[in-house]
Amino acid sequence: MTKREDSKVRIALPSKGRISKPAIDLLNNAGIFMQETGTRKLFSRTNHPNIDVMFTRAADIPEFVADGAADVGITGLDLILEKNRDVIILDDLKFGEAKLVLASPENSKIKSKKDLKNGLTVATEFPKLTKEYFDKLGIDVKIVEVSGSTEVTPLIGVADLIVDLTSTGTTLRMNRLKVIDTILESSVRLIANKESYKEKNKTIEEIRTALKGVVEAKNKKLIMLNIEEEKVEEVKKIVPGMTGPTVSKVLHNNMVAVHAVVDEDEVFRVVNELKRIGARDILIVPIERILD
Repeated sequence: MTKREDSKVRIALPSKGRISKPAIDLLNNAGIFMQETGTRKLFSRTNHPNIDVMFTRAADIPEFVADGAADVGITGLDLILEKNRDVIILDDLKFGEAKLVLASPENSKIKSKKDLKNGLTVATEFPKLTKEYFDKLGIDVKIVEVSGSTEVTPLIGVADLIVDLTSTGTTLRMNRLKVIDTILESSVRLIANKESYKEKNKTIEEIRTALKGVVEAKNKKLIMLNIEEEKVEEVKKIVPGMTGPTVSKVLHNNMVAVHAVVDEDEVFRVVNELKRIGARDILIVPIERILD
């Protein structure tokens, strides 16, 4: 596949699967909107004249980016490492978290890595990562590559073990499988073609900054409040914020306005401590993006 010569940046997105919708939502929240939608659409223009989108299998994205069919792509780290293509990993987009695990049937005598031995058969959609794992252990196994339903292979006698991706563990439990070891902790990454990153750096960095701003804002809240000026130091101890709270004078009295960014799971504690020291007019506001 030859590299495209046009000046546009093409983003490769998963066409289906668990990370497809979150990837599209991430672009939308970053202000990049697709103009053509539909389940059979392979390409779409966006509201930015220099950015297009293509849809493909998540597993194919590393190859398409490496070959230049796409300039950047959004896909899982597990697939990037499995495909082993020469791409730049720009950012961890911090969604689609999952683990690549080694699992055995619940009634198996294999209960830990210590029980592994030569001659076992392992079914997986990740033959490269599986081979690397067992090579490091110095154990010779037969790897059977499958294209889906990996978890059923021990039940039908095809494999002794499986290596599969899991996010909740529910499918493993439903199929009476237990985790023996975690091979890789994965999440969704932004990747780029090496030549594109040189030639189209300005647009690619604009995309990267927009996505990073959304990622950084995830699970963050902006707290705004008014409080007596002499209590600002107490406020700083309660809500230090990302680089410290922003304080501005309120006209005509001894009050100041304070703005600070806090983690969502800290809001309950922070609000109650602020009220205790006399804060008033407290507002909690969602954040769309955080840009450095």
